[in-house]
This record gives sequence, structure tokens and C-alpha cells, in this order.
Amino acid sequence: MTEVERHSYDVVVIGAGGAGLRAVIEARQRGLSVAVVCKSLFGKAHTVMAEGGCAAAMGNVNSNDSWQVHFRDTMRGGKFLNNWRMAELHAKEAPDRVWELETYGALFDRTEDGRISQRNFGGHTYPRLAHVGDRTGLELIRTMQQKIVSLQQEDHATYGDYEAKLKVFSECTITELLTSDGAIAGAFGYWRESGRFVLFETPAVVLATGGIGKSFKVTSNSWEYTGDGHALALRAGAKLINMEFVQFHPTGMVWPPSVKGILVTEGVRGDGGVLRNSEGERFMFRYIPDVFKGQYAETEEEADRWYTDPDNNRRTPDLLPRDEVARAINTEVKEGRGSPHGGVYLDIASRMSAEEIKRRLPSMYHQFAELADVDITAEPMEVGPTCHYVMGGVEVDPDTAASSVPGLFAAGECAGGMHGSNRLGGNSLSDLLVFGRRAGLGAADYVESLTERPTVSEVDVAVAARTALAPFDPPRDGRTPENPYTLQAELQQCMNDLVGIIRTADEMEKALEKLDEIRGRLRAVTVEGHRQYNPGWHLALDLRNMLLVSECVARAALQRTESRGGHTRDDYPQMDPRWRNRLLVCSATGDEDPVPHIEVTVKEQEPMRADLLGLFELSELEKYYTDEELADHPERTA
Repeated sequence: MTEVERHSYDVVVIGAGGAGLRAVIEARQRGLSVAVVCKSLFGKAHTVMAEGGCAAAMGNVNSNDSWQVHFRDTMRGGKFLNNWRMAELHAKEAPDRVWELETYGALFDRTEDGRISQRNFGGHTYPRLAHVGDRTGLELIRTMQQKIVSLQQEDHATYGDYEAKLKVFSECTITELLTSDGAIAGAFGYWRESGRFVLFETPAVVLATGGIGKSFKVTSNSWEYTGDGHALALRAGAKLINMEFVQFHPTGMVWPPSVKGILVTEGVRGDGGVLRNSEGERFMFRYIPDVFKGQYAETEEEADRWYTDPDNNRRTPDLLPRDEVARAINTEVKEGRGSPHGGVYLDIASRMSAEEIKRRLPSMYHQFAELADVDITAEPMEVGPTCHYVMGGVEVDPDTAASSVPGLFAAGECAGGMHGSNRLGGNSLSDLLVFGRRAGLGAADYVESLTERPTVSEVDVAVAARTALAPFDPPRDGRTPENPYTLQAELQQCMNDLVGIIRTADEMEKALEKLDEIRGRLRAVTVEGHRQYNPGWHLALDLRNMLLVSECVARAALQRTESRGGHTRDDYPQMDPRWRNRLLVCSATGDEDPVPHIEVTVKEQEPMRADLLGLFELSELEKYYTDEELADHPERTA
């Protein structure tokens, strides 16, 4: 029998990024025992790569800002497909979560009068992003880790043990969630260093595992982002929504090839940087879509005035929502006006002094100097779209972050609904804080409501161990062994080429055929050596998750016959109001060897509350809603 290390906790949080750490803090402060399990070293979560800032309507730079304006911006950015309740909670609670970080010790940049400084970002009406230079995510993680250490110090004073109620399990990967009568009973995984198995017996799991970017060849995401939380939830019986919506950040590095896809913060444009094509033209003025007409400057002169006089000028189209900018760059390159290496130019050098660039954008300055031998204070950067974020994720209750599986919660990028079809920059960090906290609260409430805990089946433990060890066995039926690295490369190329920034039915059908072929070959994936220090084995297990989430993206994208936000179809180029309130729901079904198949169903969203709908002009709603939906609008019935 395979040896399995065992632990028991009230709550297990999978993922140690912003959402995970905030959930840990909240559950621990309720007096529960909490484990945080992270795939990499503690402190190396992908949240540290979030550079520009944390969106919260504090009104420190422009007092006209409010939660209502932030809510409107978020709904517009998501093309009104957002879960409106999540968008409401986020807009209302984000300022408190940022101020709370200050009490933990966060050191934000300041305005001249000593308040938290806020910068402009795409899609935000006012300067809204609280920031720490261009290293905001790093400060967020540092601060919450510091808070966790302080909680452990309190436990040491009370119990004589730093890990009495809160323990961090680093470099540990969860491969399966175990259930009992449909409710969460535990989480099974392995230590990446030793390969030994570990079981966490727990009635409540919070998924905070981030995104799916490593399913694409060009991505800003770290190696951890293999869709683990999405896949774990599916196999446990939860549902995913909005998986067709994948955000391609408009500005990733394009040269040299070894760094292609690495993020170039939107803060460059927020601080005055402009996009130019090979002809030197500021081309974004030609790409203002009808739904944003009148809201953005139509001349360079007005756009430049907006930075110093936003009350009397319209914002620059360089700060349109990310989906619009990414499509514009893609078109410029496709039509032959791109930079030498297949991108466009991002110019901050002509817009700001060298000293100011180094002060406001230190990470960008060093990133380009060290990785591309480019001095951004003297020459423009070459940038292009890179897979950055998935708007889709686990379908959860907006108030509690609970999924349809009792005891399973999700927050951050692996939860769906908040951002609709497209996320505004800066909304991710505040999303992590708002819904990480709510997930911790929801998990604590759930655990305290139980009269008895579900128990883990030893049969399920044995099956999980056997599944994890399968890549060490020779292929069945005399098949030729498959290399996990080969399959990963083929899957990434398939998604990049056929389910990328611009999609067609023919290409997505080819992608599904390729994914089905990879599914068959995955059964023959074989690794050599032992379980210790074996990255090939780790990848073989990750491929199950990558394949599952890739199929979700492709199937949902094929079914949505319109273009909206992060989903653009060449064969259906227009946004269709009939699709606005329809969610595509992905469920796992059928044979699980090696991964289950995906079934996609349609679900209608609950209509927005009347008081929230009243925050928008009827003329704007008419761009997104059907006439039938607006029949009872006060302006129509007056």
C-alpha cells in the first residue's frame, strides 16, 4: 500500500497568491485551523507579477470617483455580462480592503498631501489604482505574508507553537479533491521535492489557484498557471462559467524570443505612454468602438490635455479596455504596420523625463534593460498581445464564494463572473482582496455550521494515488510512449493558433479535433526515473488539467456565436444583445481516463437590480440590451 502523509484542518486554502492569503487571514481570525498549500515557494505566487495597481474608488486624486462610477466602469468593461452582484460588492468593498492593507503594513505611493496615490488605467473613468511604483502585487503579497507571520506569532504566544492553527505547505501540488456524499472531505496531493503523497482531511477547501495561461504558447503567466483549480473543481462536480473569455493583454514583450509574452504593465500607458505603429502614427484613434464613442478623445491634442485636465477633456484611446487595444494591435500587425518583430511601439521616452520614468516605472526600466537591451528612457518598447487572464472560472455565490459543491469555495482568477467578458486592469488585485476575504468568511461559516464532518474514503485515496503514479507505468496495449513535453508544446501551439485572439468556427473545430487526439495520446504519457525531483512527472499530471480547461475554452468559444470582450470571432464579428445575459456553463461528464469530457449548457443570468440599472443612461443600455429587456425601463414607460 502506498504511504500517504496525513493532516487535518478546518479549512484548506489551495494557492498562496492574493486571494488565497486573504482567505487564510479571514478564516484564521475566526479561530479555525487553516492550511495554505502552494505549488511553488511561499512568496512566489503569480500575484507578485501584478504591476500597475489595485483599483479602488477612494477618490484620493479625483474626488468625483465613487463606488457607483467604479461599478459602471466594471460593467462596461465586461460588456454587461458580469455578475452584477459581484461587481457591486467589489466596487463597494475595494476601498476598505486597500485601507486594511495599510493597517497590515503596506507602503503605497503617496500624493503630495499624504494620501494613497492613484493612477490612471484603461477603462477607469478616474485615477483609481493604488500603487507601489510598478511593483504593487509584490507589496500586496509581502504585506499579507507579514500579517500571516504575525498571526503565527500570536499562536505561539497562546499555544507555544507557531503552526498550531496556521501552517504553510510550500512546493506541494494538489491533484484531486475528495468528496463524501457530494461534499468536500479532503484534498490529495504530493510534495514536489520528494514525490511523497499527502492528504489533507478537511470539510472546506478554498480554491485560489489562479489562471490557465500555460495552455497558450505566448503568455504572461508563470509556470504554475496550468488550470489546476478549474480542473479540480470540475472533477469534484462544480461548474465553470465564461470560459470562452480569455484576456490577451495588449502589451507583452515580443523580443527577444526567450522573453516573448512577459508582461509590460498598463501603468506605462496610464502614466502617459502612447502606442505607435511602424509609420509613427498613434493609431488607437482609429479603433474607438461605437459603444465607447463620445467617451474618448478623438485628437492627439485632447488626449494629451486629458492627463493634466481630465474634467474638461476626454481620455486617450490608448487606455481603452484591454480587449479593444489588443484587437487594434493585432490588426495593425496583420495589415503590415507592425514593428520589426511582430508588435507595435510603446513610447514613454518622448513623454516623460528619464528620471521620472525610472522613479515611476523602475521594474519596466530594468526589465527592458536586462532582457531586451532596450533603454526605455531613450527609445520605444516593442509590444504585442499576450495571454494574460481568464475571465472564466468556478461558478460561485457572489456573497459567500461558495460553489455548487458543499464545502468548496473559490476566489480570484479561478472564480468566474466578476469580470464578465473582459477584466479592467487593476480590478484583479482588488478582486483578490474582496473575494478572498469573502471566501474565507464563507468557508468559516460553513465549517461552523456542520454537525459532523465528511470522512475521506480510503478507496478514493488509493485511486488518487494510483492515478498520480500512472505515468510511471508503460503504456497499455503496446502503445508508443508519449513525452509530456511534446504534448504540452502541441497543446500550447494548438490553443495559440486556433483558439487565440481572433477565432473562427473552422479553426475551433480543428482545435477540438487536436485536443481529442491529445486526449488519446495522454493515456500513453510515460516518464522515467523516480518520484524525487521529477519535473517530467509533474508536467504529466499538469497536462490533465491543461487539457480539461483547454477543452472548456474551445467548446464554449465555438458555441458563443458573437464577439464580446475577450472572445472575438471573425465569422461573427458583432456583439449580439441576445447573448448578453447568457452564460455558457461547463460541466465534466463521461469517462475520466485520462480526463472527463466537457458538456456545455446555456444559463440565463438574473436581471440586474433596478437601482443599479438606473446608474446607466438608457442610450447606453440600448447598445447592450434587447428591446424586450428594456421594455420596463423607467425612461421607456414614462
